[in-house]
Amino acid sequence: MALHAPVLVLKDSLKRESGSKVHKGNIQAAKAVSDIIRTTLGPRSMLKMLLDASGGIVVTNDGNAILREIDIAHPAAKSMIELSRTQDEEVGDGTTSVIILAGEMLHVAETFIEKNYHPTVICRAYTRALEDALAVLDKIAMPVDVNDRVAMLGLVKSSIGTKFTGQFGDLIADLAIDATTTAGVDLGQGMREVDIKKYIKVEKIPGGQLEDSKVLKGVMFNKDVVAPGKMKRKIVNPRIILLDCPVEYKKGENQTNAELMKEEDWQLLLELEEEYIKNLCAQILKFKPDLVVTEKGLSDLAIHYLSKAGVSAIRRLRKTDNNRIAKACGAVIVNRPEELQESDVGTRAGLFEVKKIGDEYFSSIIDCQDPKACTVLLRGASKDVLNEVERNLQDAMSVARNILKTQNFYLEVVLLN
Repeated sequence: MALHAPVLVLKDSLKRESGSKVHKGNIQAAKAVSDIIRTTLGPRSMLKMLLDASGGIVVTNDGNAILREIDIAHPAAKSMIELSRTQDEEVGDGTTSVIILAGEMLHVAETFIEKNYHPTVICRAYTRALEDALAVLDKIAMPVDVNDRVAMLGLVKSSIGTKFTGQFGDLIADLAIDATTTAGVDLGQGMREVDIKKYIKVEKIPGGQLEDSKVLKGVMFNKDVVAPGKMKRKIVNPRIILLDCPVEYKKGENQTNAELMKEEDWQLLLELEEEYIKNLCAQILKFKPDLVVTEKGLSDLAIHYLSKAGVSAIRRLRKTDNNRIAKACGAVIVNRPEELQESDVGTRAGLFEVKKIGDEYFSSIIDCQDPKACTVLLRGASKDVLNEVERNLQDAMSVARNILKTQNFYLEVVLLN
């Protein structure tokens, strides 16, 4: 009988492991990850100082921020880090607790593995426990009035009590509640949607004291007007036009050659460019704006025509900032100046102002009527402090958003030793 050659599925260099040895290895890896951040939980929690990939310093006790900087090869440990990231995205808070809880659950499961229980039986038991836990949480849930400032403040403060900013009292909780209530959109049936990433901007400016931080009823961005000497830096009740197109002569997509036979043709070519920009500016100025903001370029000639008409202009603004301005002042972003209508002009802003804070100029469109976007201005001693304050603020805003979203109840979990 002919012997068949063995079929190789895996490479010779690869090693395959299975059985209780792997189960124990996975549990050890998960426990190692939870042990890293165990000291950052609770009233006696300590901050950890890390070096990030770019060589900067990260000082934090936020579980997700710490685990994000750790380079891990073990698959079970990687799934623990993924668990922390998911918690941060979905809930916004509890990133440390979820890792420590998962590590402890696996530690408890180890004794059952040693007694030769099958892993699927243990998983089934944990699923049953989850259902029971949810049923208990539903029983002890309490309704919350989102208009009760004191109750909201207590709930939000509970999420940042053990964090770095807990020592500053109600400051961060106040900022979080003000920002989320400003940017909230009513969906009907008592539901409110708050898009923290899109419509709440956190502007960190080193210098000053943390107590100087505040929520602006509008948008602030790191830009100055294009011609500071000729354009106004302060306008009350401005009419704002937002553009998503360049106000300059269109350049050819590829290299363009023009052959001129006469000297006068060069002058004619320049006049054509001037006429094109003049028409663009005329279409914009027809609506008597006080401020023109574009995401693209603004030619010198366009700047001349706009400043001559007493209009301030800002160019090369980020798309995200432009969207926030539109939400705050009621303007509509227009792709072509010829399509402009009166309804596209933003009129809900109370003040446009350019201020020098520290070494840089910041433009702010504030005092808006019913703005659906806002800016949280954070001041602090250094960048590292500001980064940690921002992380704490994001957690607080996520808690405030979750309460506003459900409105019906707040889950209060009492952990008994």
